[in-house]
This record gives sequence, C-alpha cells and structure tokens, in this order.
Amino acid sequence: MRCKTPRRMPLCAVALAAAMQAAGCGDDGSKANAKPGFVGTVTMLEYDGDKNDLLTAGLGKTGLAGAAPGYTDAAAPTAVELRRNAIYHNYRALLDMTAAGGYGVLYGPNVALDGTASLGEGKVAGGEYIAYSDDGTGRRNVTLMVQVPNSFDARQPCIVTATSSGSRGVYGAISAGEWALKRGCAVAYTDKGTGAAPHDISNDTVPMIDGTRASAAAAGTAAAFRAALSDSERAAFNAATPNRFAFKHAHSQQNPEKDWGRFTLQAVQFAFYVLNERLGERAGDGTRLQTFARDNTWVIASSISNGGGAALAAAELDDEGWIDAVAVSEPAVELPADPGVSIRRGATAVPVSAKTLVDFTTYAQVFQSCAALAPSLAGAPFLATFVALRSAPASARCASLRTKGLLTASDTAAQAEEALAKLRSYGWEAEAHVLHPSLAFFEVAPAVAVAFANGLSRAGVQDRLCGYSYGAASATGVPEALAVSALATMFATGNGVPPSGGVQLINENNPGGAAQDLFSRSPSTGALDMNLDGALCLRNLVEGNDTWAQRLKTGVDETRRNGNLRGKPAVIVHGRADALLPVSHTSRPYTALNKRVEGTASKLSYIEVTNAQHFDFFNQAFPGYDSRYIPLHVYLNRALDAVWANLKNGTALPPSQVVRTVPRGGTPGAAPAITAANVPAIAATPGAADRIDYAAGVLTIPD
Repeated sequence: MRCKTPRRMPLCAVALAAAMQAAGCGDDGSKANAKPGFVGTVTMLEYDGDKNDLLTAGLGKTGLAGAAPGYTDAAAPTAVELRRNAIYHNYRALLDMTAAGGYGVLYGPNVALDGTASLGEGKVAGGEYIAYSDDGTGRRNVTLMVQVPNSFDARQPCIVTATSSGSRGVYGAISAGEWALKRGCAVAYTDKGTGAAPHDISNDTVPMIDGTRASAAAAGTAAAFRAALSDSERAAFNAATPNRFAFKHAHSQQNPEKDWGRFTLQAVQFAFYVLNERLGERAGDGTRLQTFARDNTWVIASSISNGGGAALAAAELDDEGWIDAVAVSEPAVELPADPGVSIRRGATAVPVSAKTLVDFTTYAQVFQSCAALAPSLAGAPFLATFVALRSAPASARCASLRTKGLLTASDTAAQAEEALAKLRSYGWEAEAHVLHPSLAFFEVAPAVAVAFANGLSRAGVQDRLCGYSYGAASATGVPEALAVSALATMFATGNGVPPSGGVQLINENNPGGAAQDLFSRSPSTGALDMNLDGALCLRNLVEGNDTWAQRLKTGVDETRRNGNLRGKPAVIVHGRADALLPVSHTSRPYTALNKRVEGTASKLSYIEVTNAQHFDFFNQAFPGYDSRYIPLHVYLNRALDAVWANLKNGTALPPSQVVRTVPRGGTPGAAPAITAANVPAIAATPGAADRIDYAAGVLTIPD
C-alpha cells in the first residue's frame, strides 16, 4: 500500500494495512471510521457481476448497445428497473454506441485499459452505496453514490470522481466512471444538486433517491426534490398553469452550481467512509478503522461537461488535500469577470473570450436559429431536417431580429449570414458553425439558458422567469397532461433540462394562451418567431440591471472559479468544434488563468482535439457527424492514463498541445469504421506547430 506525503509524493510498500500503520504510513489509520456529518442514511446493494453489475446493470457490452430494457409496468416501474434503464440511457447519452464509431473497439465495457477488447461483456461485480448529502432540512438532498468493485486493490487504493454531466441524475456520468472501475478504483458519484425527475406540481408527486415516485406528503424530507411551495401557493399555481413541472436544477432556489465543487469533495469523503466500512482494518472491539486515508489513497477528480467543471471547482476548493490529480473533458467552467488573460489562435486574437455559460448560451438562444439558415452552412449535419421542419419559424426569428434592430440585412439569407457572423464574433470557432442547425433544431440553447437562468437567479417555479415554464404539449403545441409512464420513468430517460422526457418549454406569454415555446409567438411582434421576446428577456438578465438581472449576477458571481488548482497535476481535453461550450469561453481561458495564477507551480496540460465536438452520441445519431467527428471520449481515457502514470510512476504529463485527428470521411451516415489512425496519441513531445504556449497573460493556440 502506498504512503504519500501531503504533497502526494510516494511511496512505501507493505502488504497489509496493519503493517502500513506500523511503518508510520498513515496519519489516520488508528482512528475509528466515522460517517461524515453531511451523509444521511446509507443504502448498499451488492451486484454479482452477472445478472446485475456496477457498470452495465447486468446488460453487458452487448445489452448497452441494444434495445432499451423494458418494464413490467412502465406506469409503476421498480427501483431495479429504473436503475437499469438509468444506466442504459445515461451511458448511451454520452457516447457513440456503434462499432464503426469506436464502441467495443476503442472504448466500452469490453475494452481493457491496454486497449484490447478482452473483457467480454465487461460486467463489474461490487457494492454500490447511496445516500443524501443534506443539512437536515430535506431542502438540499444532493445524491452521493460510491461504487466499489470487487477488483479494488487495497495495496494501491484509488478513488475517481464521476460527477454527473449536464443536469443529469447520479448515474449521469456512468461512462466516465468506466475507466476507474476497470482500474479497480472506487468511483465517487454525485448528482451535484441536479437531476432528471421533476416535482409534478399538479399531482404533487416527487422523485425519491431510487427514482421511484411518491406523494410529496408521504415523501417528506426524503424527496430527492420538492419545490418550495405552500399548499395555497401550489393551488394557485395549478389553477393558473395546470400540468406543469419543477426541476431541481432550475427550481431548487439554491443555485446548486455554486456548490458543485463542494458536492464533489463530499462524494470523495463519502467514498473514503465507504471504503473503510467495507475493507478497513478492524480494531479489537470490531470497529472499522480509517485504513484508507488521504495520505495513502490516490484520488483523481474527473468527469465531463458540467461534471468536469465540478471536478475543477473541487480541486480549487481542496485546501485539505483530498484530491491528487484532475482529468476532465469539455468542462463547463465560469471564469472571473476579468480574468486578466486573452486568447490567440495563430496570429489572430480571439475577439471575445471567457464569457460565462449563461452569457454565451443566452446569446446563442437569440441568434442560433436564424444563423442555422445561413447559405454558407450548406451540407451541415441535420440542416435538411431543420429547413424542412423549422424554416418558417427560423425565418420569422430572423425578421423579428431585424425589426428589433439586432440585424440589419433585408432578406432571410443575408440576415442568417449576419447572425452567423455574430456568433463567430462572440467566440464560436469556425469549426463549430456547421453544428448550429442541429443544436437549434433540438433547442439546446433555450433548454440550457432557461435552466441556468432560473438556477442562478434562484427563481422558483411559481416565478415563471421570463414567462417560461415546463410541461407536456400536444402536437400543435398546446399544454396538456404528461403520460403517466413518461413521468414514472423520467428518472431514467430525462436529462434535467427540458425539452426532455416528453416535457417541453412552455411560453406562458404566448398571445392567445400558453403554448410550446418552439411554436409560440412573441407578444411584442405577434410573430411565430420561436418566442424571441422570451429569449431577449433571458438575455437582459445578463446585460440588464433590473431586480432579476441583479439576482442573476449575484448567482453567477458565486460560481466563478479562481484557476488555482493548488499545484495538482491536471489534464483538460476539449474538442475544438464544441458548439455548446466553445473552447474560447471555457478550457482555453481557464488554462491561461491557471498559468497566470499558479505560475511555475502550474501542472495543468490543455489538450485541444481537432474534429471533436461536445456530443459524442451525435456521431452515431446524425449523418454528417459520423464522417466529420471522432469520439472525444477516447481522449478523456487517455487523460486519465496520463495522470495515473504521473501519480504512480512520476511520468511527466504531456505538454499542452493541439492533437490533430483524422475524420472518418466517406458518405455521411455511412462513414468507414474508425481506426487507431483517426485518433493519434497525445504527444509526449509535440512539434512546434502543435504546441500550445502561454506567456504574459496570453494563451496561443496553433491553427
């Protein structure tokens, strides 16, 4: 077992924990194990690695790639069925699940850490522990979960975090935990105060920690989320707007993002408690001891997207030495209002960078649907579908933008090109432009903007911020009741940011009555322009100064990161073509900030991957993604490999660099199978044309 100094330098090897303590390798080894005060009741289930398991819920590599598991009664699913479906849907949501795209070949449950497809179905036996983190009121109830594989090696103990991506529930980064389970590490998960299942306001039912549903009265403080409404407030809300839902990220009124780092650290602390309860040495009276402690157990903070941002936040907050290293992919990270850094790509300065997510996403919400019609985007993935089904409202959006003086061109094509140029000027890379039609079609920017604006400003569901609410809608956009089975299974199928799981964005200010946002009118123009008024209202929360804008500003300021990773070895990977979290607003300026703040103590490497975008799942789902983009997930695994080698063997991290991948090419929708040649390794010594450099507050990215 390894012993580490507070700076996580290594090593002393002994066979057993008792011998480790005798050798003085552990300052906490003699202490009784104690459950952290923030942890509530702990539930543990053991999985045999056959009928059920930690990674695939018994489905195995083949089942994860197949049809979704069924329910005996979808209107009343069991906790076991919900867990299996949650793992199935969340695993698939983040990855290209086709063999041609890399599943089962470059990554997946069957692919060993040495890169060989030698693990069969890849099922992982072990124990799964789950509990709430709360302050006793039931208002927070952040879900924490720890998986301990039976392959956990007490002689080289390790923990890896997998904080949920996006606004998903606790299984929301299950694919990010895969590397750890294969390594024999425990995995520390948290939903970070978000989650897929809502409070059904009309029927007053709420999700429980296992995804099942109960009446709010019966659930009490055990509900995973319950909107803070009195009975009279709920009755008034239902009378005015029936069949609506409150979601935890948007409507908890706690601004959970400010605590994503803290919740990730709590997941780590919970993992230590679980490891010691499961495998720790016993004292003479049978009490479990703190055998596994900070000075003898490697901890890597990891995950993707919002989960990756949470890992970085945790490392910044870590003044007690819980975390040894960081490896994240495409992190969402909020920069200081004035980070004191700038970005250059080649010889050209990036004009706008380091904006917060709610800033650049509300900007995208205003202009993206119009920009999607730009003639210069001909051949973009999903463009034909967007034009066929959204051309009229998108054209109306362009016209309304001109009416409000936000565009000046006189015809739709020119207006669309003007909107596209605005996105480019606001920080989107040229490589990301072809993704605007598909993201606009799936309402990605409105979904994210509404959820984050509500969450950051601590708006309640009853506030209907900027006239938005969540509810099901008919084919013509009229709000209606959601199917019972859709609500009952949303713990497994939802992503926490509608449109999702049958729940839509509703424009309560639509002239003539509430309507699905996508098919609604703006009150100021009467045009069917996808509710430009709502989008501009959200934008005003960023740019304005009224009461709600001030509340948003306060919330945003609570989420800003400082860039100080405390000298921890860290690797960030990010796709250059990311259109959801543009690199010049996230990983690039964060890297520069870290270099400015830590100076020569910085151990952060930034790896920018060409021909990679935010949603690997899209690579399999939409023709044109497959031929253009490689799976970024490959590089998260390589980042984890790099920090592991650094911790274990002292191997230097690769320098910051651009990795130039090779698209699969071929016919969109039928691209040839990916090979290792498409995803070259991160170079230990990159050439000058690929190296990313920092000097005097400027991060320079080669073209």
